[in-house]
Amino acid sequence: MKKRVLIGIGMAILVLGIIQLIPVDRVNPAIVADIPAPPPIKSILKRACYDCHSHETVWPWYSNVAPVSWLLAWDVHEGREELNFSNWDRYSGKKRMKKLKEIIEEMDEGEMPPWFYVPLHPEARLSPQDRNQLRQWVSETSPETDHHDDG
Repeated sequence: MKKRVLIGIGMAILVLGIIQLIPVDRVNPAIVADIPAPPPIKSILKRACYDCHSHETVWPWYSNVAPVSWLLAWDVHEGREELNFSNWDRYSGKKRMKKLKEIIEEMDEGEMPPWFYVPLHPEARLSPQDRNQLRQWVSETSPETDHHDDG
């Protein structure tokens, strides 16, 4: 019985060791054009959103350990695909407004930041004041005040 347990543990360690060799893309591309936001808003976005929704991801130590590294890389890829503050100028004025409204919707529905992200990143937790500031900023923002053309 002990021999089987030891063989099982050995196999698990071997598999974990081998999967570490599978490369994971943890790249932060160049920032094309960051979202124009007042400093208090930018501060909230940076601490609660930028790890997954920008090219300024801070990759924690465990992003080097498979299989967790696969999940993190996938989350960041999907997050950047959905909303990327580092490519803000690629969205038309209409699309930027839609993205801003979606931020508020996701925040109000408790979807963002994700529940599983906050325990490891408590600074990402949005206070009622943070939420109110974001809502007010989005309500006061229009394509014209966003300082970009509609292209």
